Amino acid sequence: MATEKRELTCINCPLGCQLTVTIVDGEVIEVSGNTCKRGEVYGKKEVTNPTRIVTTTVPVIGSDHERMVSVKTASDVPKGKMFDVVAALAEVTAQAPVAIGDVILANVADTGVDVIATKNA
Repeated sequence: MATEKRELTCINCPLGCQLTVTIVDGEVIEVSGNTCKRGEVYGKKEVTNPTRIVTTTVPVIGSDHERMVSVKTASDVPKGKMFDVVAALAEVTAQAPVAIGDVILANVADTGVDVIATKNA
């Protein structure tokens, strides 16, 4: 049996619990150090299939007031695809007017996740 322990800081809430994730033969058998269930879920996910929300800005065309609009992925994307997502967004512009929740780029980097506006522009 191959046993591994990973130390993580939970990022699900402001507490920032120090987690210890115990993995035996590639399977998570214990998460300790968390003060809530979200920490346990985060610890398991982070060592088996890490994902992230990507946030950035894109230029707005046709607006007198806003030159950039903030955007984010509508849900998590695989951590290994983050740079692909950022590269795809580097080529994108938004056409004014932009409303919160508008899809700026669908299925970014073939992740199945849309990039949406997080403010009006």
